[in-house]
Amino acid sequence: MVKHNNVIPNIHFHKKHIGSSRGPLKARLALDQASKKKSRRLARAARASRIAPRPLKTLKPIVHCPTQKYSAKTRLGRGFTLQEIKAAGMTPKYARTVGISVDHRRTNRSAESLNANVERLKAYQAKLVVFPRKRLSAPKNGDASAEECKAATQLSGTVLPLSQPAKEIEMAEVTDELKSFKAFTTMRVARKETKVDGHRIAAVNAKKKD
Repeated sequence: MVKHNNVIPNIHFHKKHIGSSRGPLKARLALDQASKKKSRRLARAARASRIAPRPLKTLKPIVHCPTQKYSAKTRLGRGFTLQEIKAAGMTPKYARTVGISVDHRRTNRSAESLNANVERLKAYQAKLVVFPRKRLSAPKNGDASAEECKAATQLSGTVLPLSQPAKEIEMAEVTDELKSFKAFTTMRVARKETKVDGHRIAAVNAKKKD
């Protein structure tokens, strides 16, 4: 606890200093932010051209956000579980070779999320075009045909993005019953009834004992 009548410490340290043997001498600056953004974009473009026609991103599972407040919302996770990969008829080693992210630490806690991600994997497999390991060799079992390989294009962006439900406004006619309904009065009476409910039960029990 701070003693004496001093100024309340409320210092905001936002500067990142470069440490040395003589202490912090200079503030770390981010003057290369714009150039770093450009270099990252060029690196992504170079990688996309190098791995073409494979997509730049991998397939991610649908997971629920943590904590009770956000558990109703869904987002893209880190990788599919081993149980989901097995239920889709694949092995983790093969799944990683065809652009599917695998997370061996994540587990399934509900059958609904397991079935949803299995269906996501099957939908991805239906659209998947697997090139032969040797381009000039004949396609093996599971490989795409020569026509499908020629028609294949590189996917840009997120693989199978989440489809958010459209928020539609429901239109209804305003009836006389809706006009006569007093929302504030109903809530106030219900709150008062809940408050005195315990006293009424206690009074009834007291009369029964007498």
